[in-house]
Amino acid sequence: MAGQQEVAGMDVLWTTTDPKSRRFSAIERRSDVADLADRFTALRSHGQGYLEVRLPDSEFPLLTLGFQGDQAVIHLFDDSETSSLLVGDGIACADAVVQVPIMDDLTRFSGDFVLAVDRAWALIHDFVQTGRPGELGEWCEL
Repeated sequence: MAGQQEVAGMDVLWTTTDPKSRRFSAIERRSDVADLADRFTALRSHGQGYLEVRLPDSEFPLLTLGFQGDQAVIHLFDDSETSSLLVGDGIACADAVVQVPIMDDLTRFSGDFVLAVDRAWALIHDFVQTGRPGELGEWCEL
């Protein structure tokens, strides 16, 4: 349990949509999870946003979360050439097409890869705590 507390206090590196300009800001910040959670809450109040999260000790893995309304999509970048989408949780029909922001563009995704935004945020939080994206669910390599 003590080891988990040490990891939980760990800083995270992140970039997000700027809540004021509503444009993606590529300026990476280093903070604790509480500051990232505050930014996510600000984005939620605007109804959409995009964020990238990684741990300070390496460039990869990198997780991204794009969301609009109550629907979200999570990408995993294992390295500079390999990316995967997290399989959705059934919030959208498999044949649905959902648009979420990726950086500054609305991007279309199959309902197969759509998650409830609260679940998606919980998974990002779990990744920050554990550093192990593989345990978050089933990934589909692109």
